[in-house]
Amino acid sequence: MSILAAARALANDRRLQILTWLKDPRAHFPPQSDGDLIKDGVCGLLIAEKLGVSQPTASEHLKILTQAGLLRTRRIKQWIFYRRDEAAIARLKQELRGL
Repeated sequence: MSILAAARALANDRRLQILTWLKDPRAHFPPQSDGDLIKDGVCGLLIAEKLGVSQPTASEHLKILTQAGLLRTRRIKQWIFYRRDEAAIARLKQELRGL
């Protein structure tokens, strides 16, 4: 993970909000018919609804977070589910402390 890519990803309030929600998905999202909120992640459609944006807009935010290495994805049927990559986030925090 690049610190610069992560910094760019985190420089947006909506992306920070997504990461906050995904830290405790059961507290912020309803149960899903497909996929476990913790194990599989949260469906991108639910994230878009909660953000109050279109699905393409949410997908762009999620793509940036994924490319920065902060989220992991899983495809179930036609849906993509997102969860935090806690190990990568911990490494980023450690790198930032070292600066």
